[in-house]
Amino acid sequence: MSNLHKIVIVGGGAGGLELATQLGNSLGKSNKAKITLVDQKLTHIWKPLLHEIAAGTLNPHAEETNYFAHASKHHYEFVLGSFTEIDQTAKQITLEAAQLSRPDQIQKSLRLDYDTLIIAVGSTSNDFNTEGVKQHCHFLDSRKQADVFQQDLLHLYLEAQNHETTRALNIAIIGAGATGIELAAELYQAKQTFFKYGLNKIDPKNVNITVIEAADRVLPALSETIAKHTSHQLEQFGIKVLTKHRVAKVDQDKVYFADGTSIEAELKVWAAGIKAPAVLEQLSGFEKDNIQRLKVYATLQTLSDPNVFAFGDCAHCQPTADEAVLGPRAQVASQQASFLVDAIKARVQGKPQPMFKFSDKGSLVSLSHNKAVGELLGQVNVQGFIAKSMYISLYRLHQAAIHGYPHAGLLTAKDFVTRKTGPKIKLH
Repeated sequence: MSNLHKIVIVGGGAGGLELATQLGNSLGKSNKAKITLVDQKLTHIWKPLLHEIAAGTLNPHAEETNYFAHASKHHYEFVLGSFTEIDQTAKQITLEAAQLSRPDQIQKSLRLDYDTLIIAVGSTSNDFNTEGVKQHCHFLDSRKQADVFQQDLLHLYLEAQNHETTRALNIAIIGAGATGIELAAELYQAKQTFFKYGLNKIDPKNVNITVIEAADRVLPALSETIAKHTSHQLEQFGIKVLTKHRVAKVDQDKVYFADGTSIEAELKVWAAGIKAPAVLEQLSGFEKDNIQRLKVYATLQTLSDPNVFAFGDCAHCQPTADEAVLGPRAQVASQQASFLVDAIKARVQGKPQPMFKFSDKGSLVSLSHNKAVGELLGQVNVQGFIAKSMYISLYRLHQAAIHGYPHAGLLTAKDFVTRKTGPKIKLH
Protein backbone atom coordinates (compact mmCIF):
# COMPACT_ATOMS: atom_id res chain seq x y z
CA MET A 1 0.00 0.00 0.00
CA SER A 2 2.83 2.38 0.81
CA ASN A 3 4.11 2.11 -2.78
CA LEU A 4 0.85 3.38 -4.22
CA HIS A 5 0.91 6.74 -5.99
CA LYS A 6 -0.47 9.25 -3.46
CA ILE A 7 -2.91 11.80 -4.91
CA VAL A 8 -4.03 14.56 -2.54
CA ILE A 9 -6.86 16.92 -3.53
CA VAL A 10 -7.24 20.05 -1.39
CA GLY A 11 -10.75 21.50 -1.54
CA GLY A 12 -14.05 19.64 -1.69
CA GLY A 13 -16.02 22.10 -3.82
CA ALA A 14 -17.83 21.05 -6.99
CA GLY A 15 -14.62 20.47 -8.98
CA GLY A 16 -12.60 18.89 -6.15
CA LEU A 17 -15.35 16.49 -5.13
CA GLU A 18 -16.12 15.46 -8.72
CA LEU A 19 -12.43 14.77 -9.28
CA ALA A 20 -12.03 12.79 -6.03
CA THR A 21 -15.13 10.74 -6.86
CA GLN A 22 -14.03 9.82 -10.37
CA LEU A 23 -10.42 9.09 -9.39
CA GLY A 24 -11.66 7.07 -6.43
CA ASN A 25 -14.04 5.04 -8.62
CA SER A 26 -11.22 4.27 -11.08
CA LEU A 27 -7.70 4.39 -9.59
CA GLY A 28 -8.80 4.00 -5.97
CA LYS A 29 -11.16 1.09 -6.63
CA SER A 30 -8.58 -0.78 -8.72
CA ASN A 31 -5.89 -0.12 -6.07
CA LYS A 32 -3.64 1.77 -8.51
CA ALA A 33 -3.41 4.93 -6.40
CA LYS A 34 -4.38 6.29 -2.99
CA ILE A 35 -6.81 9.21 -3.28
CA THR A 36 -7.18 11.66 -0.40
CA LEU A 37 -9.58 14.61 -0.29
CA VAL A 38 -8.98 17.42 2.22
CA ASP A 39 -11.54 20.00 3.30
CA GLN A 40 -12.10 22.16 6.36
CA LYS A 41 -15.83 21.34 6.47
CA LEU A 42 -17.67 18.08 7.06
CA THR A 43 -20.19 18.53 4.26
CA HIS A 44 -20.28 19.65 0.64
CA ILE A 45 -22.92 21.88 -0.90
CA TRP A 46 -23.02 23.10 -4.50
CA LYS A 47 -21.86 26.73 -4.36
CA PRO A 48 -24.41 28.10 -6.90
CA LEU A 49 -27.13 27.15 -4.37
CA LEU A 50 -25.85 29.56 -1.71
CA HIS A 51 -28.04 32.45 -2.86
CA GLU A 52 -31.14 30.26 -2.35
CA ILE A 53 -29.93 29.25 1.13
CA ALA A 54 -29.33 32.92 1.98
CA ALA A 55 -32.84 33.88 0.92
CA GLY A 56 -34.30 30.94 2.86
CA THR A 57 -35.94 29.44 -0.24
CA LEU A 58 -33.85 26.25 0.00
CA ASN A 59 -33.31 23.95 2.96
CA PRO A 60 -29.53 23.35 3.03
CA HIS A 61 -29.73 20.19 5.13
CA ALA A 62 -31.48 18.34 2.31
CA GLU A 63 -28.77 19.26 -0.22
CA GLU A 64 -25.60 18.48 1.78
CA THR A 65 -23.22 15.62 1.06
CA ASN A 66 -21.20 14.27 3.99
CA TYR A 67 -17.58 13.79 2.94
CA PHE A 68 -16.88 10.79 5.21
CA ALA A 69 -19.97 8.89 4.06
CA HIS A 70 -19.29 9.77 0.42
CA ALA A 71 -15.62 8.75 0.65
CA SER A 72 -16.51 5.31 1.98
CA LYS A 73 -18.73 4.67 -1.07
CA HIS A 74 -16.31 5.98 -3.68
CA HIS A 75 -12.95 4.51 -2.66
CA TYR A 76 -11.10 7.58 -1.46
CA GLU A 77 -10.06 8.85 1.96
CA PHE A 78 -11.35 12.09 3.50
CA VAL A 79 -9.27 14.17 5.91
CA LEU A 80 -10.87 17.01 7.85
CA GLY A 81 -8.54 19.96 8.27
CA SER A 82 -7.50 23.41 7.07
CA PHE A 83 -4.72 23.51 4.50
CA THR A 84 -1.92 25.88 5.61
CA GLU A 85 1.33 25.23 3.67
CA ILE A 86 3.26 23.07 1.19
CA ASP A 87 6.74 21.62 1.62
CA GLN A 88 7.70 21.08 -2.02
CA THR A 89 11.01 19.38 -1.19
CA ALA A 90 9.52 16.79 1.18
CA LYS A 91 6.29 16.62 -0.91
CA GLN A 92 4.11 17.20 2.12
CA ILE A 93 1.25 19.52 2.99
CA THR A 94 0.48 20.80 6.48
CA LEU A 95 -3.06 20.88 7.84
CA GLU A 96 -4.58 22.36 10.95
CA ALA A 97 -6.91 19.79 12.44
CA ALA A 98 -10.46 21.05 12.80
CA GLN A 99 -11.65 21.51 16.41
CA LEU A 100 -15.38 21.37 15.83
CA SER A 101 -16.51 20.35 19.30
CA ARG A 102 -13.87 22.26 21.29
CA PRO A 103 -12.86 25.38 19.36
CA ASP A 104 -10.98 26.63 22.45
CA GLN A 105 -8.47 23.76 22.21
CA ILE A 106 -4.96 24.32 20.88
CA GLN A 107 -4.84 23.73 17.12
CA LYS A 108 -3.09 20.50 16.20
CA SER A 109 -1.26 20.22 12.90
CA LEU A 110 -0.83 17.14 10.76
CA ARG A 111 1.18 16.42 7.62
CA LEU A 112 0.13 14.53 4.50
CA ASP A 113 2.53 13.04 1.96
CA TYR A 114 1.76 13.37 -1.74
CA ASP A 115 3.15 12.35 -5.11
CA THR A 116 0.59 14.50 -6.92
CA LEU A 117 -1.03 17.49 -5.22
CA ILE A 118 -4.15 19.12 -6.70
CA ILE A 119 -5.29 22.46 -5.28
CA ALA A 120 -8.97 23.28 -5.75
CA VAL A 121 -9.66 25.75 -2.93
CA GLY A 122 -11.93 28.02 -5.00
CA SER A 123 -12.18 31.76 -4.41
CA THR A 124 -13.45 34.30 -1.90
CA SER A 125 -15.05 37.72 -2.32
CA ASN A 126 -12.72 40.63 -2.97
CA ASP A 127 -13.77 43.78 -1.12
CA PHE A 128 -10.90 45.80 -2.64
CA ASN A 129 -10.26 47.17 0.88
CA THR A 130 -13.40 49.32 0.61
CA GLU A 131 -14.06 51.06 3.95
CA GLY A 132 -16.64 49.37 6.17
CA VAL A 133 -17.32 46.36 3.93
CA LYS A 134 -15.82 43.71 6.24
CA GLN A 135 -17.72 45.14 9.25
CA HIS A 136 -21.13 45.82 7.71
CA CYS A 137 -21.59 43.58 4.65
CA HIS A 138 -22.61 39.97 4.31
CA PHE A 139 -20.66 37.69 1.98
CA LEU A 140 -21.81 34.52 0.20
CA ASP A 141 -18.63 32.48 -0.07
CA SER A 142 -19.70 29.62 2.19
CA ARG A 143 -22.69 27.78 3.61
CA LYS A 144 -22.02 29.39 7.01
CA GLN A 145 -22.16 32.92 5.55
CA ALA A 146 -25.38 32.10 3.68
CA ASP A 147 -26.92 30.80 6.95
CA VAL A 148 -25.96 34.02 8.79
CA PHE A 149 -27.68 36.16 6.15
CA GLN A 150 -30.79 33.95 6.25
CA GLN A 151 -30.98 34.25 10.03
CA ASP A 152 -30.51 38.04 9.96
CA LEU A 153 -33.25 38.38 7.33
CA LEU A 154 -35.64 36.12 9.27
CA HIS A 155 -35.01 37.97 12.55
CA LEU A 156 -35.88 41.30 10.90
CA TYR A 157 -39.24 39.84 9.86
CA LEU A 158 -39.86 38.25 13.29
CA GLU A 159 -38.94 41.46 15.09
CA ALA A 160 -41.32 43.46 12.87
CA GLN A 161 -44.20 41.19 14.02
CA ASN A 162 -43.84 42.62 17.55
CA HIS A 163 -44.82 46.09 16.34
CA GLU A 164 -48.30 47.38 15.55
CA THR A 165 -47.30 49.34 12.48
CA THR A 166 -45.76 48.08 9.27
CA ARG A 167 -42.22 49.02 8.33
CA ALA A 168 -39.95 49.14 5.29
CA LEU A 169 -36.87 47.02 4.64
CA ASN A 170 -33.97 48.18 2.47
CA ILE A 171 -31.57 45.59 1.04
CA ALA A 172 -28.50 46.51 -1.03
CA ILE A 173 -26.58 43.97 -3.12
CA ILE A 174 -23.21 45.27 -4.30
CA GLY A 175 -22.15 43.54 -7.49
CA ALA A 176 -24.40 42.69 -10.44
CA GLY A 177 -22.64 39.49 -11.47
CA ALA A 178 -24.47 36.16 -11.43
CA THR A 179 -24.41 35.85 -7.59
CA GLY A 180 -25.81 39.35 -7.00
CA ILE A 181 -28.52 39.02 -9.65
CA GLU A 182 -29.60 35.55 -8.52
CA LEU A 183 -29.78 36.63 -4.88
CA ALA A 184 -31.88 39.70 -5.76
CA ALA A 185 -34.35 37.55 -7.72
CA GLU A 186 -34.53 34.99 -4.91
CA LEU A 187 -35.17 37.73 -2.32
CA TYR A 188 -38.06 38.97 -4.48
CA GLN A 189 -39.57 35.49 -4.18
CA ALA A 190 -38.83 35.35 -0.45
CA LYS A 191 -40.58 38.64 0.40
CA GLN A 192 -43.79 37.39 -1.25
CA THR A 193 -43.63 34.12 0.70
CA PHE A 194 -42.94 35.81 4.06
CA PHE A 195 -46.13 37.86 3.60
CA LYS A 196 -48.14 34.83 2.49
CA TYR A 197 -47.07 32.90 5.63
CA GLY A 198 -48.30 35.65 7.96
CA LEU A 199 -45.13 37.65 8.53
CA ASN A 200 -46.99 40.66 7.22
CA LYS A 201 -45.60 43.62 9.19
CA ILE A 202 -43.10 44.10 6.37
CA ASP A 203 -45.25 44.52 3.27
CA PRO A 204 -43.62 43.20 0.04
CA LYS A 205 -44.28 46.64 -1.50
CA ASN A 206 -42.06 48.17 1.19
CA VAL A 207 -39.13 45.81 0.62
CA ASN A 208 -36.70 47.77 -1.51
CA ILE A 209 -34.05 45.61 -3.18
CA THR A 210 -31.25 47.53 -4.91
CA VAL A 211 -28.49 45.97 -7.05
CA ILE A 212 -25.37 48.14 -7.39
CA GLU A 213 -22.79 47.78 -10.16
CA ALA A 214 -19.71 49.88 -11.01
CA ALA A 215 -19.82 48.83 -14.70
CA ASP A 216 -22.30 50.27 -17.20
CA ARG A 217 -24.61 47.20 -17.17
CA VAL A 218 -25.57 44.14 -15.16
CA LEU A 219 -23.69 40.85 -15.77
CA PRO A 220 -20.65 42.63 -17.28
CA ALA A 221 -18.84 39.30 -17.82
CA LEU A 222 -21.66 37.91 -19.99
CA SER A 223 -23.18 39.01 -23.29
CA GLU A 224 -25.25 42.16 -23.77
CA THR A 225 -28.23 40.06 -24.83
CA ILE A 226 -28.32 38.21 -21.50
CA ALA A 227 -27.79 41.51 -19.64
CA LYS A 228 -30.72 43.09 -21.48
CA HIS A 229 -33.09 40.19 -20.73
CA THR A 230 -31.96 40.18 -17.09
CA SER A 231 -32.47 43.93 -16.64
CA HIS A 232 -35.97 43.61 -18.09
CA GLN A 233 -36.84 40.81 -15.66
CA LEU A 234 -35.44 42.69 -12.65
CA GLU A 235 -37.51 45.70 -13.68
CA GLN A 236 -40.63 43.51 -13.71
CA PHE A 237 -39.76 42.32 -10.19
CA GLY A 238 -39.49 45.94 -9.01
CA ILE A 239 -35.78 45.51 -8.22
CA LYS A 240 -33.84 48.77 -8.60
CA VAL A 241 -30.56 48.58 -10.54
CA LEU A 242 -27.86 51.23 -10.14
CA THR A 243 -25.13 50.91 -12.77
CA LYS A 244 -22.03 53.13 -13.02
CA HIS A 245 -22.10 53.43 -9.21
CA ARG A 246 -18.79 52.73 -7.53
CA VAL A 247 -19.07 52.08 -3.78
CA ALA A 248 -16.74 54.29 -1.73
CA LYS A 249 -17.79 53.36 1.81
CA VAL A 250 -20.30 51.32 3.78
CA ASP A 251 -21.56 51.88 7.33
CA GLN A 252 -24.30 50.34 9.48
CA ASP A 253 -27.16 52.18 7.80
CA LYS A 254 -26.00 53.32 4.36
CA VAL A 255 -23.99 52.61 1.22
CA TYR A 256 -21.98 55.62 0.01
CA PHE A 257 -20.93 56.13 -3.63
CA ALA A 258 -17.89 57.82 -5.17
CA ASP A 259 -20.08 60.62 -6.59
CA GLY A 260 -21.12 61.68 -3.06
CA THR A 261 -24.62 60.13 -3.10
CA SER A 262 -25.83 57.34 -0.80
CA ILE A 263 -28.71 54.94 -0.21
CA GLU A 264 -30.15 53.49 2.99
CA ALA A 265 -29.70 49.76 3.55
CA GLU A 266 -30.18 47.61 6.66
CA LEU A 267 -28.97 44.46 4.96
CA LYS A 268 -25.96 44.69 2.66
CA VAL A 269 -24.37 41.94 0.61
CA TRP A 270 -20.98 42.23 -1.08
CA ALA A 271 -20.89 40.17 -4.29
CA ALA A 272 -18.37 42.17 -6.36
CA GLY A 273 -15.11 40.63 -7.45
CA ILE A 274 -13.12 37.56 -6.38
CA LYS A 275 -9.65 36.70 -5.15
CA ALA A 276 -7.85 33.54 -4.10
CA PRO A 277 -8.32 32.41 -0.47
CA ALA A 278 -5.92 33.81 2.13
CA VAL A 279 -3.98 30.53 2.33
CA LEU A 280 -2.70 30.98 -1.25
CA GLU A 281 -1.49 34.51 -0.44
CA GLN A 282 0.76 32.98 2.22
CA LEU A 283 2.23 30.25 0.00
CA SER A 284 5.81 30.92 -1.04
CA GLY A 285 7.62 29.50 -4.04
CA PHE A 286 4.67 29.73 -6.46
CA GLU A 287 3.99 32.16 -9.29
CA LYS A 288 0.68 34.00 -8.78
CA ASP A 289 -1.37 36.69 -10.49
CA ASN A 290 -2.54 40.01 -8.97
CA ILE A 291 -5.43 38.32 -7.10
CA GLN A 292 -3.14 35.55 -5.76
CA ARG A 293 -4.35 32.75 -8.03
CA LEU A 294 -1.75 30.11 -8.85
CA LYS A 295 -0.45 30.37 -12.41
CA VAL A 296 -0.73 27.10 -14.33
CA TYR A 297 0.24 25.72 -17.74
CA ALA A 298 -2.33 24.24 -20.11
CA THR A 299 -1.59 20.91 -18.37
CA LEU A 300 -2.95 22.59 -15.18
CA GLN A 301 0.45 22.03 -13.53
CA THR A 302 1.72 25.07 -11.64
CA LEU A 303 4.53 27.02 -13.27
CA SER A 304 6.67 26.45 -10.19
CA ASP A 305 6.21 22.72 -9.55
CA PRO A 306 5.10 19.95 -11.97
CA ASN A 307 3.92 17.83 -9.00
CA VAL A 308 1.39 20.49 -7.97
CA PHE A 309 -1.75 21.09 -10.04
CA ALA A 310 -4.37 23.80 -9.55
CA PHE A 311 -7.78 24.26 -11.17
CA GLY A 312 -11.07 26.11 -10.81
CA ASP A 313 -11.37 29.61 -9.34
CA CYS A 314 -7.97 29.45 -7.59
CA ALA A 315 -6.04 28.87 -10.84
CA HIS A 316 -4.87 31.46 -13.37
CA CYS A 317 -5.21 29.45 -16.56
CA GLN A 318 -4.60 30.74 -20.08
CA PRO A 319 -4.67 27.60 -22.27
CA THR A 320 -3.15 29.35 -25.32
CA ALA A 321 -1.49 32.74 -25.87
CA ASP A 322 -4.34 34.00 -28.07
CA GLU A 323 -7.04 33.11 -25.50
CA ALA A 324 -8.17 35.18 -22.55
CA VAL A 325 -7.49 33.96 -19.01
CA LEU A 326 -10.35 31.66 -18.00
CA GLY A 327 -12.83 33.32 -15.64
CA PRO A 328 -14.22 31.99 -12.35
CA ARG A 329 -17.11 29.97 -13.79
CA ALA A 330 -18.60 26.69 -12.65
CA GLN A 331 -18.31 25.12 -16.10
CA VAL A 332 -14.57 25.90 -16.22
CA ALA A 333 -14.01 24.02 -12.93
CA SER A 334 -16.23 21.14 -14.06
CA GLN A 335 -14.47 20.75 -17.42
CA GLN A 336 -11.06 20.96 -15.72
CA ALA A 337 -12.09 18.30 -13.20
CA SER A 338 -13.12 15.96 -16.05
CA PHE A 339 -9.86 16.73 -17.87
CA LEU A 340 -7.78 16.00 -14.75
CA VAL A 341 -9.31 12.55 -14.36
CA ASP A 342 -7.61 11.47 -17.61
CA ALA A 343 -4.52 13.64 -17.00
CA ILE A 344 -3.84 12.14 -13.57
CA LYS A 345 -4.41 8.61 -14.90
CA ALA A 346 -1.81 9.35 -17.60
CA ARG A 347 0.58 10.68 -14.93
CA VAL A 348 0.20 7.58 -12.74
CA GLN A 349 0.90 5.41 -15.82
CA GLY A 350 3.97 7.50 -16.73
CA LYS A 351 2.42 8.82 -19.96
CA PRO A 352 2.77 12.42 -21.32
CA GLN A 353 0.45 15.06 -19.89
CA PRO A 354 -2.44 16.25 -22.13
CA MET A 355 -3.34 19.94 -22.62
CA PHE A 356 -6.61 21.39 -21.34
CA LYS A 357 -8.96 23.01 -23.85
CA PHE A 358 -12.00 24.93 -22.66
CA SER A 359 -15.26 24.64 -24.58
CA ASP A 360 -17.73 27.42 -23.70
CA LYS A 361 -21.17 25.83 -23.52
CA GLY A 362 -22.87 29.16 -22.70
CA SER A 363 -24.21 30.77 -19.54
CA LEU A 364 -27.38 30.50 -17.49
CA VAL A 365 -28.53 32.87 -14.75
CA SER A 366 -31.33 31.83 -12.39
CA LEU A 367 -34.04 34.42 -11.78
CA SER A 368 -35.99 32.69 -9.03
CA HIS A 369 -38.98 30.36 -9.14
CA ASN A 370 -39.67 29.40 -12.78
CA LYS A 371 -37.46 31.91 -14.55
CA ALA A 372 -33.91 32.08 -15.88
CA VAL A 373 -32.05 33.65 -18.77
CA GLY A 374 -29.15 32.32 -20.74
CA GLU A 375 -27.22 31.86 -23.92
CA LEU A 376 -26.09 28.54 -25.36
CA LEU A 377 -22.96 28.19 -27.45
CA GLY A 378 -22.96 31.96 -27.98
CA GLN A 379 -25.98 31.79 -30.29
CA VAL A 380 -29.20 30.43 -28.85
CA ASN A 381 -30.97 32.69 -26.35
CA VAL A 382 -33.14 30.92 -23.78
CA GLN A 383 -35.53 32.42 -21.26
CA GLY A 384 -38.26 31.53 -18.80
CA PHE A 385 -39.19 27.98 -17.82
CA ILE A 386 -36.94 26.32 -20.44
CA ALA A 387 -33.89 28.24 -19.21
CA LYS A 388 -34.80 27.45 -15.58
CA SER A 389 -35.14 23.75 -16.40
CA MET A 390 -31.69 23.81 -18.00
CA TYR A 391 -30.25 25.62 -14.97
CA ILE A 392 -31.67 22.96 -12.63
CA SER A 393 -30.27 20.24 -14.90
CA LEU A 394 -26.75 21.62 -14.25
CA TYR A 395 -27.22 20.76 -10.59
CA ARG A 396 -28.59 17.34 -11.48
CA LEU A 397 -25.50 16.69 -13.62
CA HIS A 398 -23.31 17.67 -10.66
CA GLN A 399 -25.24 15.22 -8.46
CA ALA A 400 -24.80 12.53 -11.11
CA ALA A 401 -21.03 13.22 -11.22
CA ILE A 402 -20.63 12.72 -7.46
CA HIS A 403 -23.31 10.08 -6.78
CA GLY A 404 -23.93 8.29 -10.09
CA TYR A 405 -27.08 8.59 -12.24
CA PRO A 406 -29.34 6.14 -10.30
CA HIS A 407 -28.67 7.95 -6.98
CA ALA A 408 -29.10 11.37 -8.66
CA GLY A 409 -32.44 10.21 -10.08
CA LEU A 410 -33.66 9.24 -6.60
CA LEU A 411 -32.53 12.62 -5.22
CA THR A 412 -34.45 14.38 -7.99
CA ALA A 413 -37.62 12.44 -7.13
CA LYS A 414 -37.13 13.18 -3.41
CA ASP A 415 -36.69 16.92 -4.09
CA PHE A 416 -39.82 16.96 -6.23
CA VAL A 417 -41.89 15.47 -3.39
CA THR A 418 -40.41 17.53 -0.53
CA ARG A 419 -40.70 20.80 -2.42
CA LYS A 420 -44.36 20.07 -3.11
CA THR A 421 -45.16 19.18 0.50
CA GLY A 422 -42.76 21.35 2.54
CA PRO A 423 -42.83 25.11 3.22
CA LYS A 424 -41.63 27.39 0.45
CA ILE A 425 -39.26 29.23 2.77
CA LYS A 426 -37.16 28.32 5.81
CA LEU A 427 -38.70 29.99 8.89
CA HIS A 428 -36.31 28.79 11.60
